Amino acid sequence: MLDSILSLLPHSLKKIIANLPNSIRTKLEEIRIREERPLEISWAGDYSFVTKESGLVRDPLGAYIPTSEECAILLELLTNHSVYSFEEELRRGFITIAGGHRVGLAGRTVLEAGRVRTIRDVSSFNIRVAREIVGVGKIILPHLIDPIERRIHNTLIVSPPQQGKTTLLRDLARTISAGDKTALQGIPRGLKVGVVDERSEIAASVKGVPKFDLGPRTDVLDGCPKAEGMMMMIRSLSPELIVVDEIGRPEDAEALHEALHGGISVIATAHGYGMADIKLRPVLRELIAEKLFTRYVVLSLRRGIERSFQIYDGEGQLVP
Repeated sequence: MLDSILSLLPHSLKKIIANLPNSIRTKLEEIRIREERPLEISWAGDYSFVTKESGLVRDPLGAYIPTSEECAILLELLTNHSVYSFEEELRRGFITIAGGHRVGLAGRTVLEAGRVRTIRDVSSFNIRVAREIVGVGKIILPHLIDPIERRIHNTLIVSPPQQGKTTLLRDLARTISAGDKTALQGIPRGLKVGVVDERSEIAASVKGVPKFDLGPRTDVLDGCPKAEGMMMMIRSLSPELIVVDEIGRPEDAEALHEALHGGISVIATAHGYGMADIKLRPVLRELIAEKLFTRYVVLSLRRGIERSFQIYDGEGQLVP
């Protein structure tokens, strides 16, 4: 999974990351490259600075310091030597690369009418490593099934960043599409699943073809805005379940209404630390008040590796 990342790193940085201890490399979550500042990685809830010899240190003074030239080369490689063709990605502050990995960017912003038009002088890169974990959703999926209606509950998955929302979303789509009998109790077959993958993270599509396994009955709209993509799915692909990542804008809510009132189930994600937190966001607060979602999955991470979750119904009550 790291091959697509290593291929985009300048030679010096590629060598350092490739020679990390295997026990660390296989658990990498983030690679942070900051111009003239210490090279940093994080894994399994922990972090360290990295030396030129691929050693791990807590003292930033002992870390490798990426140069301005290395950062310039990295940006050229990320944008396929055409920074201007990635203006929309720069405006949003991230680039998604092959494999579904997202590279967050920071630097000097350029404003237009008070809004960010692009980022120039990019000096920070946060490479978030995407991973496919087959079966991670099996323990949760039985709680998301309505046995009477024989359908998937309209579900919102909530957690802070880097707690596995997208990984879980990906596995739920695969399991539901494949018709896993042990997990889909009460639903006799796999469902038609439509994935709107605005950031190319869920499916990791290359030229429109998903590289992650999302199941045999799944269609993917890659790089498509969520609201527009949901409407396109509803009109033309007759999904029984729509899967989207990171909702929260007014147009997302409008498209969700169309799907839910049209008899299509939805599984979506949102950033938040719990039910009380997401109620502070106007769009999500409105959706919760309308009880459009009948299941909420709140993820957390304890002691770095032990995952835990809580499931609530549409009334905000814990589901046993």
